[in-house]
This record gives sequence, C-alpha cells and structure tokens, in this order.
Amino acid sequence: MKRPQGFDRSAAGRAGAPDPAVVAPPEARPAQERPAAVGTVTEPIPIVRTTAQKPAETPTAALSSPDPSIGRVPSNREISRALRAARAERKRVERGEVRRFTKRSRHRRMLWLGSAGVVVALVLGVVLVGLSPLLALRHVEVVGASRLDASALAKKLGDQVGTPLALLDQAEISSDLAGFPLIRSYTLESRPPDTLVVRIVERQPIGVIQQGSAFVLVDEAKVPISSTAARPAGYPLIAATGAAADANADSGFAAASSVLASLPADVLARVDTISAKTKDDVSFTLRDSGATVVWGSAEDSALKAADLTALLKGAPDAHRFDVSSPHSVTTG
Repeated sequence: MKRPQGFDRSAAGRAGAPDPAVVAPPEARPAQERPAAVGTVTEPIPIVRTTAQKPAETPTAALSSPDPSIGRVPSNREISRALRAARAERKRVERGEVRRFTKRSRHRRMLWLGSAGVVVALVLGVVLVGLSPLLALRHVEVVGASRLDASALAKKLGDQVGTPLALLDQAEISSDLAGFPLIRSYTLESRPPDTLVVRIVERQPIGVIQQGSAFVLVDEAKVPISSTAARPAGYPLIAATGAAADANADSGFAAASSVLASLPADVLARVDTISAKTKDDVSFTLRDSGATVVWGSAEDSALKAADLTALLKGAPDAHRFDVSSPHSVTTG
C-alpha cells in the first residue's frame, strides 16, 4: 500500500509509545524541537475554495450551449431560407436606390398623368353635358331675312326641336333650307343652352327677265326670286341669251349680269334694258334719256364704268356712249 507523504517509519514503529513529538503535529512544536528532516519531505498543500468564486467555463461548457446552431452544420433548408432572405434584402435595397435616383422622373410622370386626367375629365364632362337634355334645342332664331318670312323658316326647322345642340342633323337642316330659293348662303350658330341661330344671306335681284307674259325677278346667277304679271319698277330688263353665270360663264346672261354688278349705283338706277347675244357685245340703254351705251365684253368693267361716269357728266346730252375700248372712248 502506498504510504502517504510525510510518513515517519520510526514513528510508526513506536506506535505504542506515547511520544509527544509523534503525537503532536509538527506545526504545534517549537522550531528547535523539530527533528531534522532526513532527505526531502513534502507536505500536502491544502486547496481552499471560496463560495464567491465560480469555476471558469471550459470549452466543453461552451460547446454544451443551448443554441442549437452553434457547433453544428446547417441543413439545406436553413441555407435556402438564408439565401432567400438575403435576396429579398438585396432587392429591397435596390428598390430603394432606384426610387431615390428616379424621384424626379416619377414626379414628372405624375404631373403628366395628372394633367392628362384633368383633360380627360374635362372632355368627358363637356361630352356628357353636351349630350344631355339640358342643352336641347328649344328656340330657332333667324337673322338676315328681309324678303323671306323668318317665322316660316323657323317653323320649317321645328323638327329639330328637342334634339341636343351637339346632335343636330346638319344634312336635314340643309335640305329644309334648300326649299327657300331666296337663301344664297347660311351659317348655323349654336347658342347654349337651347337656341339655334340661323344667319342667312338672301339673293339680291339684279334685273328682270321676261318669260311669256310674266316678268321674273332674278339674281346674278339667274335664280328666280319672284314672278309678277307686271314689270317690277327699278330693275333693268335683261334681254340676254345663254345659261346662268354659274352654269356657263361665257354666256350672254353671264356677261350682262357681270356688267350690271360693276356699275355704280347711280348709273345702275338709270339702266332700262340691257342686251347681250354673246359675251362680247353687251350694250344697254338709259331710262331717262334713251341713250345707248356700247360696252363690249365684260373685261375691264371697272375702268369702263369710270369712263362712262365721266362721259355722262361731260356730255349729258349725247345719245351714244362707246366704252368698248376703255382707252379710246367716244360719244355721239
């Protein structure tokens, strides 16, 4: 059996003797009474532990941490989950950077979209209001009629009453107005909320043509305006051949109507009869003196009218005025 450190053989042999040096521990004896050590004697070293000091953690304790992710290899599912989280975070950061760098363009796009929305809303509002019964036709107003009966014309357009102003049938209105030959031209004006204004230009008569025993008042296009049994006063009698001016510009009637349109009002009032067999031989007679005016063609009519005015003032008693050549006029 292994002997404990500091065992004294001699003291063990005298175990039965009551030796004070053996019984008392060496620490209790004075130093001078202690026996000299034979060889090297090693005494046990006591270890003192305190309750306040805790033993240091060892790597083994660290490895036994409750966190299961420490000290083990992650599974494929955990790796995939971590990769997805990293990708989502990267996308979130990228979206933030894109929004930061495209802030101005997005603001400009929002302004354009807002403006377009306002325009579309306005257009839709106008269309809806324009097609609503609030803007339906209730009144027809005729402007510019002197020979025409304005009430008869408004009554003719009565079938349009109740239709929204934006949906008026222009073709039907044109067909209704075509029944009035005195209308040379017209314009339509919608005046919200419920009025249609018809502005007409009437045909102006320039002379009278004789058809059998009737005298027909016509305009420069030879459109009949009125017909009477007696010759209307104040209008020249046109004795010309050929079609109307709008159908044949080279006809005698077209030349005669062009000459009448170029005469001053005071000279036109004195014309009694105008004749033209062709476009180059227009002539007319004056009502008060019976003088004859040789006009020729309808070319240079403005210059010829000025020459005739001067001749009537310079030779009022002449019976013939030839202005067919405006640069060489004659009287007789």
